[in-house]
Amino acid sequence: MVDHPRSLAVIVLTCATLLSLSPHRARAAGDPLAAATVSRQSAETFAQKIALIRQHGELGPGGGTRRTPVTQDELNSWFAFRGQPHLPNGVTQPEVTIVGEGRLAGQAILDLEAVAKRRASGGTLDPWAFIGGRVPVKVTGVLHTRDGVGRLEIQSAEISGVPVPPTLLQELVSFYSRSPEQPQGVRLDETFALPANIRRIEVGQGQAVVVQ
Repeated sequence: MVDHPRSLAVIVLTCATLLSLSPHRARAAGDPLAAATVSRQSAETFAQKIALIRQHGELGPGGGTRRTPVTQDELNSWFAFRGQPHLPNGVTQPEVTIVGEGRLAGQAILDLEAVAKRRASGGTLDPWAFIGGRVPVKVTGVLHTRDGVGRLEIQSAEISGVPVPPTLLQELVSFYSRSPEQPQGVRLDETFALPANIRRIEVGQGQAVVVQ
């Protein structure tokens, strides 16, 4: 479906690799996802909408304006039933909260053992010396899109409930988003072209609208 985590974030309206919430954890009453449901039918609906977005994108500017709404439940259903083969190795259980006004939030379970071994310097103050195994990584951010260009503004990030600086989050994203085309991975502070002739993504509460 997509080639790297940031493309995944754009297509499925998350805010890059890590914007997700575990679909199987217990939810508090005040949790925005408390009423969320996942189903195979919703996963198929999401897949069909992505296919339509792709097809319309191939028409170019002459295809007219198309607005495709995507709900939070459809997105999370796709993650639960069809998304895992498209995720980087070591990233599991993604689910997204579409907060509204451009804001997205979530958590993913990441296997950080490989990252920690590669990055740890061995010093007692090296944060990678204390990180390893499968841990929840939470991120909140704002997705800015306009005229076919997107930018992700990270607001906060946590690993196992502990706030982490943007530099450490960037190392994670770089590690998981490496590809032959981008051997250094994705930079979170860079703007990027929206795929499929998407002009903007309007992020509302519980759903987003892809405008082509």
